[in-house]
Amino acid sequence: MRPRLLWLAAAVVVCASLTVPAVAQFPAPPASNSLAPYVPTPQDVVDRMLSLANVTASDVIYDLGCGDGRIVVTAAKKFGAHGVGVDFDPDRIKESEANAKVAGVEHLVSFRLQDAMTVDVSPATVVTLYLLSSSNTKLRPILTRQLKPGSRIVSHAFSMGDWSPEKTDVFTDSGGTQRTLYRWITDGKVRN
Repeated sequence: MRPRLLWLAAAVVVCASLTVPAVAQFPAPPASNSLAPYVPTPQDVVDRMLSLANVTASDVIYDLGCGDGRIVVTAAKKFGAHGVGVDFDPDRIKESEANAKVAGVEHLVSFRLQDAMTVDVSPATVVTLYLLSSSNTKLRPILTRQLKPGSRIVSHAFSMGDWSPEKTDVFTDSGGTQRTLYRWITDGKVRN
């Protein structure tokens, strides 16, 4: 092989090896029926969300877009709450079920392979979200129609359009990232 071609081949290999890790840092774009890309919530943020929701053993928590199930698993393990995780990805549901078993809380939680837009959340006293603002806005009329007055909705990072949260919590997580959590308390009024 001629020296110039050898140099060119080496340059291509080096560029390719530098490009792959940079691309891997960003989540894949959401699927067309997805409400958000899968990005796990850091554990200290999960703990803060559950604290903001004032979770107790008498609560039933629904996590829409549950990913690996860590929010409902943590609520069950720390507070004895019952939980339902909902995700449209069968791999996430399997992972959630495995995580619940490892934590010893599979008797307190369940996971549903379902589109979050079609879930009956009426049994919930707490709903947690880590979805996009546009997705939260789509869910808002469903949540406010189905949830009993006094139910809490806690969202990580994203608001619900013109529905002002009852409380906002801004903090820096253990990794040094600034986070914002929002809490709404339902009052029986349907918000479209």
